[in-house]
Amino acid sequence: MRDLFLLAILPVFLYAMAQRPFIAVGMWVWTALFFPNGWVYGLASNLRYNLLFAGVAILGYMVMKDKPRVRFGPIGVMVLVFFAWTTMSTAMTVGIPDVAWEIWNRFAKVIALFVFVILVVEKKLHVDFLLWCVVLSVGFYANLEALKYVVTGGGHKIEGMSGHVLGDRNELAIAFVMTLPICYYLLSEFGKQSRILKLGLISTMALLVFAVIGTQSRGGFIALTVLGGYLFFKSQRKFMMGLLIAIITVAALQLVSAEWIERINTIETANEDQSFMQRVVAWKMSFILASQNPIFGGGFKALETLSVWRELSQEFFSYSWFHTGDAVPDPSNARAAHSVYFQVMGDHGFVGLGIYLTFLAGAFFKAGKLARTARKLGSVPWLTSLATMLQLSIFAFAVGSAALSFAYFDLIYALIGLVIVLETHMLPRVETNPFTSVRHTQKEMVEP
Repeated sequence: MRDLFLLAILPVFLYAMAQRPFIAVGMWVWTALFFPNGWVYGLASNLRYNLLFAGVAILGYMVMKDKPRVRFGPIGVMVLVFFAWTTMSTAMTVGIPDVAWEIWNRFAKVIALFVFVILVVEKKLHVDFLLWCVVLSVGFYANLEALKYVVTGGGHKIEGMSGHVLGDRNELAIAFVMTLPICYYLLSEFGKQSRILKLGLISTMALLVFAVIGTQSRGGFIALTVLGGYLFFKSQRKFMMGLLIAIITVAALQLVSAEWIERINTIETANEDQSFMQRVVAWKMSFILASQNPIFGGGFKALETLSVWRELSQEFFSYSWFHTGDAVPDPSNARAAHSVYFQVMGDHGFVGLGIYLTFLAGAFFKAGKLARTARKLGSVPWLTSLATMLQLSIFAFAVGSAALSFAYFDLIYALIGLVIVLETHMLPRVETNPFTSVRHTQKEMVEP
C-alpha cells in the first residue's frame, strides 16, 4: 500500500518541483533525512529518490528565468574551500583509495545540497518550506519511535534505519536535538494561525525529547540538556519555556529505566568507563595521524584502515602528555574517530580542521549577529526568531557531535546554507526597507 501511495503522488511531487525549484531543494533535504527507500518494499524501493529530486532541483535552477544573485559570502567560500581541501586529502590518502573516494562522493552530494540551498532559497516561504521538510522527516520518525517508547513504558529502544545516514542511534539522537529549535521557530510562526499546527508542533517537541531519551545516547542527553538551558536563556517567554521544560522532564522521568539511569550516570565517571576511554584512544590516534600528515591528513576513513591503525599504534606512547589512562589501542580492531573535530583532524590534517572550525564557528556567530541586528530593526520578529533557532541547532550539533564521527552530516550544511541566505538575501531587504518588510514577508507566504 505504501508503495502504491508513494508512486501515485510522485508525479505530483515532480510536477511541483519542476515548477518551483525551492520545492525540489526542500524535498532533496527530506529524502536525505527521511530515507523513503527504507519505508517501502516493492517497486518503489528501487527508485533513487534523493538523486531524482536533486536532479530536478538542478534542472529547475538551470531553466529559471530570474535567478537570485549568487552570494556565498565568507562562510560559504570557506565551506567550498573545505570541500576542495577534502578533494586533495582524498587524492593523497594513506588509507584505501576506493573507500576514501566513496566517502568523498557522498560528501560531494552534501556540498551540492549546500550550494543549491544558497542558489535557490531566497524568500521566507522557501526557508519555511525547507524547515518543514526537516520536521516532516526527522520529526516524523521521532514521533513514531517516541510513541512506541511511551506505549511500552520505556521498553522500546530507539535506533535508526539500517543503511541510512542516521542509522546509528547516537547520530539519530543529535539529529533529534537539532530539530527541536526548528520546531520552536515553526511554532512561533504557525502556531497562531492554526490550533492543529500548534498542537502538532508542541507534541512533536515533547516527543523529540522522549525520542532522545529512548536512544539511550549519552551524547544526545548532554546535547539535549545544554540546548534546554540555552533555549531557556534565549527565550523571550522564560516562564512558559521553563514550565514546558519542567512538564516534559517530569513526564520523561516516569519512563526512564534503571538501565538508562545507570548508563547516563557513567558520564560522571567517564574516565572509568571503558567505552568512553576507547574513544579517547581513537582521539589520540587521530591526533597522531594528523601529526604525521599535518597539512592534508590521512584522507577519509584512513584511521579505520587496519594497516594504518597498526602503524599509528607504534607511536601511541610517544605522546605521553595525551593521557588515555590504562586504555591502549587494540591492534586487531581499527576504530572511527568518534568526534567531528578529531575526525576532521585525522581525515584532513590540522589545516583542514582549521577550515572546518572557521565555517562552523562562523555560522554560529553569524546567526547570533543576524538575530541581534534584526532585533534592533524590530520590524520582522520572525527573522530574529529564525536566526536564533538556527544558531541553537548549530550549537546542538557542535556540542552533541563532539563524541561522534558526524562531520559530514547533510543537515548541518543545509542549516549553514540558510544562515548564509539570511545574511545575503533576507536581512539586506529588511535593512533597505524596514517599514514595508512585514508586508513583503507576509506576501511571500502565499507567493513563490
